[in-house]
Amino acid sequence: MDAFYASIEQLDDPELRGKPVAVGGDSKRGVVAAASYEARKFGVKSAMSSVMAAKQCPHLIFVQPRFDRYKELSRQIREVFFEYTDLVEPLSLDEAYLDITENKIGLNSATLITKEIKTKIKERTGLIASGGVSYNKFLAKIASDMDKPDGLYVILPEEAEDFVSKLPVHQFHGIGKVTVQKMVKAGIFTGGDLRKKTLDDLKLRFGKSGSYYYHISRAIDHRKVQPSREAKSISAERTFESNITELAEINFQLDRIGRISFERYQRNKTKGFTITIKLKYADFRQITRSTTLDQPIISEEEFVQTAMALMTEDLLNEAGIRLIGVGISNFRKEEVPTPLVQLTLEF
Repeated sequence: MDAFYASIEQLDDPELRGKPVAVGGDSKRGVVAAASYEARKFGVKSAMSSVMAAKQCPHLIFVQPRFDRYKELSRQIREVFFEYTDLVEPLSLDEAYLDITENKIGLNSATLITKEIKTKIKERTGLIASGGVSYNKFLAKIASDMDKPDGLYVILPEEAEDFVSKLPVHQFHGIGKVTVQKMVKAGIFTGGDLRKKTLDDLKLRFGKSGSYYYHISRAIDHRKVQPSREAKSISAERTFESNITELAEINFQLDRIGRISFERYQRNKTKGFTITIKLKYADFRQITRSTTLDQPIISEEEFVQTAMALMTEDLLNEAGIRLIGVGISNFRKEEVPTPLVQLTLEF
């Protein structure tokens, strides 16, 4: 979806249409969750601090997020997807992979199906979507970003290697800013440069990810669309208006955030064994502490107390803590015991 959160705000409030809009708080601790295309022209981006965004665009309009509304429209959009295929892998509220190799309407053209999907989304929600079409997930994802907004970009099999060869590495899905910097230092600027490196060289430089980089530089990606994506962790976190330094205040926040996290965890059908706290300091340095229990976590009090026990005085910082998160992971499905059956023998 194109500028999903911001587009919904402009859809629901005609006064915001054609104006630079940022979804997020405008406080000094606020962060931009989404920016309209009008705001993006001034350099406003998601994950940018609200203070920086306001400097980039002095007439920027901040709107508080309404996640219930975003989820409502996301459900409507997914209903469109399921009219064509059951192989839908959501990545977030506003993005998904679809495998339409075998589709419900029997149309032998991925491009025409994508056009239909875009049209139906516009008719039913009033929102604009962009589509990327290709023969694997990596290429389809790259294609979806090539022609925004309201785009439809197709990468044909015979064009793929040449397309990837010319693509700057910073546009590769799955390669972050830090890795891009490492690649540039190694003389890797494009997919073509990346393809010149051997598999062993890339593994040595980038560890396990080296194999992924080796294959995508050749337009190879065998990952399947996974209709069911199980959460690996459940968490909640909060960024504070001002940095907190006192252990009592930190524990108060751990208790509060922990209970929110536990409420989300209760909706999950699996049982978690590992509790983690995350701290981000004023200098943006981040640490985590975790513990794994012998038994699954079933009590809210146990969950909160365990999280608080992870917060020790040696983790305090004079400059203070700007963010606290509490999460649970290491999920295991509950095993249903096999009922004992009394055998009877006939003589």
